[in-house]
Amino acid sequence: MHVFLIRRLLAAVPVIVVVTIFVFALLHLAPGDPAAIIAGDLATAEDVAKIRAKLGLDQPLFIQFATWIGQLLHGDLGNSIFSAHPVSELIAQRLEPTLTLTVMTLLISVVLAVPLGVIAAWKHGTWIDRFVMGLSVVGFSVPVFVIGYVLIQIFAIDLHWLPVQGFRSISSGLGPFLERLILPTCTLSFIYVALIARMTRASMLDVLGEDYVRTARAKGINESAVLLRHALRNAAVPVITVIGTGFALLISGVVVTESVFNLPGVGRLTVDAVLARDYPVIQAMILLTSGIYVAVNLLIDVAYTLLDPRIRY
Repeated sequence: MHVFLIRRLLAAVPVIVVVTIFVFALLHLAPGDPAAIIAGDLATAEDVAKIRAKLGLDQPLFIQFATWIGQLLHGDLGNSIFSAHPVSELIAQRLEPTLTLTVMTLLISVVLAVPLGVIAAWKHGTWIDRFVMGLSVVGFSVPVFVIGYVLIQIFAIDLHWLPVQGFRSISSGLGPFLERLILPTCTLSFIYVALIARMTRASMLDVLGEDYVRTARAKGINESAVLLRHALRNAAVPVITVIGTGFALLISGVVVTESVFNLPGVGRLTVDAVLARDYPVIQAMILLTSGIYVAVNLLIDVAYTLLDPRIRY
């Protein structure tokens, strides 16, 4: 197992290097000048030049790249061009809303979607199967912001059960913390329940037709044991892949939901940085997202080896 993990980590290094070079080149060669944005519309060319020199943007690209890589190797993500605060602090301040929303969404989605997918495969062709598949189609078809606004209208405006927007840290109390996450969590869960349930159903249908499942049933093993111990375990590999990639997608793709519910997460931070051309923040967010994808894929590979002993380390 240790050799397998080391091999996978070494294979991830070239990916991170390519992503690093691509991100730096893409951002610095794109049109637009953050120095001009900071200086304002009334600034002179001399004012813009002074700001560029102060930010180090007047240096050749290879020097800027070498400086940035040196900072990364020392664990320094740099400072925001506009706020002058360390990028690591800005991300840390915004991480709690996004991380809690992601974890809660994934937990609810897995708890609901996996049983739905198993039952839909078990009752294949019945009204239960059609209901689950219809729910999946709706989940894929309706945009996330539409779901969010509908939930706000019903539960916040009409019924006055939940607050419309905002975020409270868990340090302010569990009640205020949870009540502001219920609507955004349900909004995102609607989509991921559809995705995971559909994948679970498809994978279970493939497994339920295998000989070892028919043999287990012929031996008189309880149907629930057949479904959970024999079928679901062998159908879990593609489901785990969807769950793992879903976690990475949620971390990097909650921008719309955070905007609808006014959550100060990393998605909002990324959008603000892109609009302001805040290079250090954008670079740090893309590298963070890439690192999450690499880590998630590593965990998925480890799960594969644990579920299927035929996979060699």
